[in-house]
Amino acid sequence: MSKQADLRLRSIATIRSLLQTMITLASASLGFVAALAWNDAIKATFKKFLGEADSLAALYTYAVIATFAAIFVVGLLSWFASKVGGSAAISREVDG
Repeated sequence: MSKQADLRLRSIATIRSLLQTMITLASASLGFVAALAWNDAIKATFKKFLGEADSLAALYTYAVIATFAAIFVVGLLSWFASKVGGSAAISREVDG
C-alpha cells in the first residue's frame, strides 16, 4: 500500500472517530437538557398533588419514583438492544 493511501485511510478513520465523538457529546448534552426539563415538570406535578415541593415526603417520593423509572427504562432498552442484535451496556445474569 502506498504512503498516500495509508495516510488517506488514517485521515478517514480520524474523521469518523471525530464525528462519532461529536454525535455522542451532542446526544449526551441534549439528553441532559431533556432530563432537566422532565425534572422540572415532575417536580411541578408533585407540588400540585403533594403540596410544597420542598417537603421531605415529596422529595423522597420523587426520588423513589425516578429511581424505579430509570431502572425500568434501562432494562427495557437493554432488552430491546439484545433483540435487535446490539449489545447492551448492562447485561443481566438471566440473559446468560
